[in-house]
Amino acid sequence: MKTFVRNALAVAALAAVASAAQADLTIGVSVPLTGPASGLGIPMANGVKMWPATIGGEKVNVIILDDATDPTKGVQNARRFVNQDKVDVIVGSGATPVAIPMADVATESGTVHLALSPIGLPPGKDTWSFRMPQSNGVMAEAMVEHMKKQGVKSVGFLGYTDAYGEQWLQALTPLLEKAGIKLTGTERFARSDTSVTGQALKLASANPDAMVVVASGSGAAMPQLGLVERGYKGKFYQTHAAATRDLMRVGGKAVEGTFVTTGPVVVAEQLPDSHPSKALGVKFNADYEKVYGAGTRNQFGAHSYDAYLLLDKLVPVAAKKGKPGTPEFRAALKAAFEDAQPTPVTHGIIDFTATDHWGFKTGSGVVMKVVNGDWKLEN
Repeated sequence: MKTFVRNALAVAALAAVASAAQADLTIGVSVPLTGPASGLGIPMANGVKMWPATIGGEKVNVIILDDATDPTKGVQNARRFVNQDKVDVIVGSGATPVAIPMADVATESGTVHLALSPIGLPPGKDTWSFRMPQSNGVMAEAMVEHMKKQGVKSVGFLGYTDAYGEQWLQALTPLLEKAGIKLTGTERFARSDTSVTGQALKLASANPDAMVVVASGSGAAMPQLGLVERGYKGKFYQTHAAATRDLMRVGGKAVEGTFVTTGPVVVAEQLPDSHPSKALGVKFNADYEKVYGAGTRNQFGAHSYDAYLLLDKLVPVAAKKGKPGTPEFRAALKAAFEDAQPTPVTHGIIDFTATDHWGFKTGSGVVMKVVNGDWKLEN
């Protein structure tokens, strides 16, 4: 029996190797399937699992690894992708602190990197990295414009201590100043924290008109619950990392009325017919919920789908200059991303250039409101 088991395992391993060897296009995906950002990574992986067997006319081999919301693990995954798996594309991570160092591996190896989080990188550090989500700046603009319509004059800020929280604060602060909205307090917390009692007391004591919570997935509910428990009764704004029903599942009645920035896909059916993403978003939501259940649509799985849409369009362009698995193909794919015409995807119109690897421009973010446990598009 032991001999049979060993032989069966050997056959399975050889089959896996043969399958990888036969694939024309190899893509390595590193997302947080465990850890604090798993609420983002799991739907991202779900979106990848919906990709077809061919992309851009090429057979595709997709390798999905868990980075556990750990930057060190993310780098290890990225190095495995380029050194062992010889990937043509790196996708991930869904956690900003993990995706940032992965960009270094992409640059060193000359591999296209499709970041699934809005990573802020110094000039020249994103040579091979393209962001699939909207920038924090694009989302902050949508948020502040909505605040102005709501008559908000003061806000408190409660966000992660990591890169996502810091970059959101940097994007939001000048927009608030320009709008004449006072920032009454800034407090931070770690992704792994289970309480924000001290921070909530400080912020609630100033009683601003609104609170901005910068967190992700189900973890975005905890700080809001902490503020409500401390007696805060003003408006709440959450970022696009909270655009998932986990916010409502965990937050319950405490998150009713919360405003959340998002890409248009989450409320695709509520968009005007003229919106360039409506048809794509409606289709994605229907396909995703058919597989994963009613109400499971989210911002994050759609980023994976948008990555597929772009690759399906641009892989044939790159294949004219080199075969997948070669440096020539990878360089041609990078050039194709930079030279492509504006492309409608589920989150808006994405338009990368050689000098701008942030694809979405101002106006691609929308604001939705939690109403009776569901999303309602704000006008």
